[in-house]
Amino acid sequence: MPLQIWIDADACPNVIKDILFRTAERRQLTLKLVANRIIATPPSRFIKAVQVANGFDIADNYIVQQCQANDLVITADIPFASEVVAKHAYALNPRGELYTKENIQEHLAMRDFMTELRDTGQASGGLSKFGQRDKKAFANALDRFLTLHY
Repeated sequence: MPLQIWIDADACPNVIKDILFRTAERRQLTLKLVANRIIATPPSRFIKAVQVANGFDIADNYIVQQCQANDLVITADIPFASEVVAKHAYALNPRGELYTKENIQEHLAMRDFMTELRDTGQASGGLSKFGQRDKKAFANALDRFLTLHY
């Protein structure tokens, strides 16, 4: 089966969805948006929205069950990305970081470390506001990935 792109659509920024909509059309790739609510999509034979039940990690679990080796999943959720990578797929976050079998453990360890620092009051805050630089980093990372894998 050819490469499919899956989006954890509940939390994905709209500007990233727009990039993916254009990419799906241009490259004629199947793009599936999975969310626990109805997601508006442009009319396309390549773009499909899947609505799942409400609940913690329902959309994530659906994607893990349905994705295949070498598919690409768009998510900022590192533990979810780890499950995707365990299925020999790839995960790309909206800020342009690609999670692979070679680097996912490092990302998980850093996430856990930062959570511990925040929980003990040694660090505060989280990621900076999503901006134009992040959008460009995502677009470039997506293009690199597709050039190498499709």
